[in-house]
Amino acid sequence: MNELRIGVVGYCPPSRFDKAEAIRMIREAYNKIDIQNPNILKVVVSGLTNIGVPALAYKEAVQRGWRTAGIACEKANEYECFPVDEKIIIGNEWGDESQTFLKSIDVLLRIGMGRQSIKETVGMKAKGKPVFEYDLPALK
Repeated sequence: MNELRIGVVGYCPPSRFDKAEAIRMIREAYNKIDIQNPNILKVVVSGLTNIGVPALAYKEAVQRGWRTAGIACEKANEYECFPVDEKIIIGNEWGDESQTFLKSIDVLLRIGMGRQSIKETVGMKAKGKPVFEYDLPALK
């Protein structure tokens, strides 16, 4: 394997969450993944938008010199998108991209408990692939 594709799922607006805690969780998981997979190119794959957990995950990846990829449906283009190295648009509705996303990653990081995040986590576990889960509560 010449690269490790790290899928990141988590809260996006309108969900509110503790941003500092989410960043801490992302860094902790990235550190563990990096230690377990030294000397391999890392690619962070998320939902393309530059908001919520995906934005935090992408920014941390760039700071580490890792590549970035976005896999999302057409609706992602209605938001500010992160300037990823690789962009894939699948379908028109949120969730249309889930199977392509799951097939394209080697490990999954979940921050928070959003419905689509949970569904994709279950799908990744069913494939027998590694999952890092952090139950970050949504703020009211």
